[in-house]
Amino acid sequence: MTNIGVYICHCGTNIAGVVDVEGLTQKVAKLKDVSLAKDYKYMCSEPGQDLIREDIKNRNLDRVVVAACSPRMHENTYKKVLASAGLNPFLLEIANIREQASWVHLDKEKTTDKALDLIKMAVAKVRMDEPLTSLSANVIQRVLVIGAGIAGIQTSLDIANIGFDVVLVEKEQSIGGRMSQLGKTFPTLDCSACILTPKMVEVSLNPRIKLFTYSEVEEISGFIGNFKAKIRKKSRGLDESLCTGCGLCQEKCPTKVPSEYDEKMGKRKAIYTLFPQAVPNIPVIDRASCLYITKGKCGVCKKVCPAGAIDYERTDEFIEEEIGAVVVATGFDPFDPVSKEEYGFGIYRNVITGLQLERLLHAAGPTKGEVVRPSDGAIPKRIAFVQCVGSRDEHANKYCSRVCCMYAIKNALLIKEHHPESEIFIYYIDIRAFGKGYEEFYKRAQENGIKFMRGRVAEIFEEQKSRNPVIRADDTLLGMVTENELDMVVLSVGMIPRSDSSKIQKMLGLAASPDGFFMEAHAKLRPVDTLVDGVFLAGTAQGPKDIPDTVAQAKGAASGALEVISHKTLQLSPLISEVDERLCRGCGDCKDVCEYGAIEIVTLDTHKVARINPAICKGCGACAVACCNGSIKLRNYTDSITFAMLDATLGGAV
Repeated sequence: MTNIGVYICHCGTNIAGVVDVEGLTQKVAKLKDVSLAKDYKYMCSEPGQDLIREDIKNRNLDRVVVAACSPRMHENTYKKVLASAGLNPFLLEIANIREQASWVHLDKEKTTDKALDLIKMAVAKVRMDEPLTSLSANVIQRVLVIGAGIAGIQTSLDIANIGFDVVLVEKEQSIGGRMSQLGKTFPTLDCSACILTPKMVEVSLNPRIKLFTYSEVEEISGFIGNFKAKIRKKSRGLDESLCTGCGLCQEKCPTKVPSEYDEKMGKRKAIYTLFPQAVPNIPVIDRASCLYITKGKCGVCKKVCPAGAIDYERTDEFIEEEIGAVVVATGFDPFDPVSKEEYGFGIYRNVITGLQLERLLHAAGPTKGEVVRPSDGAIPKRIAFVQCVGSRDEHANKYCSRVCCMYAIKNALLIKEHHPESEIFIYYIDIRAFGKGYEEFYKRAQENGIKFMRGRVAEIFEEQKSRNPVIRADDTLLGMVTENELDMVVLSVGMIPRSDSSKIQKMLGLAASPDGFFMEAHAKLRPVDTLVDGVFLAGTAQGPKDIPDTVAQAKGAASGALEVISHKTLQLSPLISEVDERLCRGCGDCKDVCEYGAIEIVTLDTHKVARINPAICKGCGACAVACCNGSIKLRNYTDSITFAMLDATLGGAV
């Protein structure tokens, strides 16, 4: 006979507001094998935990049911309570009477009845649960960071400075990410390069950081503490060990093509570095533009290279690295406004994006910091910013990209600083100045004569004679439709997930939220964790954010990774599947449905059987469902336990 204690939480009024907790406790006390039933205002509080702990010791409880909120919130809390009282922590069940009862129903009597059914099922299950022992696995004390923008840089430095090794992989030829494209940052208008470059140099000099640039992670296998990564180090068309970064090859290269880094507002050579402070300062040959590679002509870069570093035949390399945790810091892409035809981007030359304007304003940009019209190179006198392009849009992205209001205000102020006589308009729906000092920054723009026009822009068209862009918009403050002829229009485009994020998502088995960004394990309590153990998120890979929030989350991701690799061994959940090899016929159906690669088919003396890697198995139970002859069981979630739970709530009607 088991000795079960049931503890029912009021959760303030979250549960007690719709559930008759006292009456429920009285009914639960009468259930079979329940020797004790108590309710408490906040069971997860220290007094609530002490209550359970003391009862286990003094009343000899051998099973515990806590009727409260979702197990995602506090199951580990109560497991620790059981362990501290000397009871196996896997002899605990959570009856979720908040999310599954009080939060989704209004009728108190019926909600109380449902809560009773949920507790009955939990009691039936815990009665049949078996005590389990956590599994242990050795930990490789290194971290893989994917992406070397400011998020990846900060994460890597925090981990390396604690004393652990980092493998940092960046897809582009230099670290720095999107922040390196910015001239100044809001709201302080301090130099972006002045903040970023020292950190980039620190990464290159840190002996704990193994840096791979112009490289991509091709495969990741394994599990928390024991991952293996296959990295493709793409060929730069030269020997990196010989290159001195003198720049002579770029200077002499005769081929010029539009620069992706400058958002095609300027040009670069066929052999090039992204920007002057690039780390590493080693160029890359663009194989699609190089005349020697495409036509067998030229070869100037090889002729002039004093170090003899140019090697057109050099191929990609593949490197394998072992790591214990992974941080995904792959960043974002700017929204492409071509799909918003009403704004005329790609049709009218004087309609540009916010990131293109950033490159024009940058002192090392294509115009050395001077804002000019793309059509004729003239300095524009009347400029308008159009907000929420690709954000807060039912036909594009419903979410707010958070930074667009502030970077438009920043760039408007910078233009005013250079040309005080210019007229600047910002067409907005709502100004969202959410950060520290942002509201003051907004007021500063108003005081500097920047005009804020409240209303959504209906369309942008070109004036027939002057060929200037004209904005037609609903002015919701004046209650009228307005038209405004301008010299240049800047579309404040939002952030979207990177185009190649699906590759990382599939490789690591990550979840994505409805907006397409990588999904965190819990929006409030686990904002940098993912549902894959040992994998963490940093920066805008998880969603739109500004630089301070990106750096803060990077530090959080570093902390999460350090929590994994700071241990030489890890305790893994024993709630996994196991195979009865006497019944298994080795058909492989279980292997086909396992999303984690935890199952392999092995050959014994006479037949094939499935084998489960306990360190990789996540206990999802898909294999047990797929097994046609019942040879796979999920520990503490067997068919007999399920039938007992159904019998408990249906009163023997199964």
